[in-house]
Amino acid sequence: MPAADLDKLDCEILKRLQDDSRTIAESIGADVGLSAAAVQRRIKRLRQTGVISREVAVIEPRAVGVDMTFIVMVEMERERIEVLDEFRKQVLADSAVQQCYYVTGSADFVLVVHCRNMGEFEAFTRRMFFDNGEVRHFTTSVAMDRVKVSLAVPLNGG
Repeated sequence: MPAADLDKLDCEILKRLQDDSRTIAESIGADVGLSAAAVQRRIKRLRQTGVISREVAVIEPRAVGVDMTFIVMVEMERERIEVLDEFRKQVLADSAVQQCYYVTGSADFVLVVHCRNMGEFEAFTRRMFFDNGEVRHFTTSVAMDRVKVSLAVPLNGG
């Protein structure tokens, strides 16, 4: 998707929504100098054009018993498009994978994985890596602390 044509007001609205998507249009309008109706029209346009792709609740993993976060570097056996596409499908279907990036460098993919415990992570590695003949190698780091977790996109103001 090409970069959207956003003005300064769009960026100010997006900044507020990234911080809290439940912020009401009246409050945003008061902050940026627009009427609530104008803010609502802009938000509708941002949704329709795909600038706002999803609005979700951010859940604290430990509050629901998901105590472990793993960063996994995955190297595929061959870098053929069908192999990569099949791995992408597998990742998309697995709820333990929070994020997946196709990257340059020594690894082909970087995954952020959440599991309740090491046993659950071992089961994950079996189904994702050991049972997949196209995975050459994977390296795992265990996150010791969640210092910053965000999906916010830096916005300069249009």
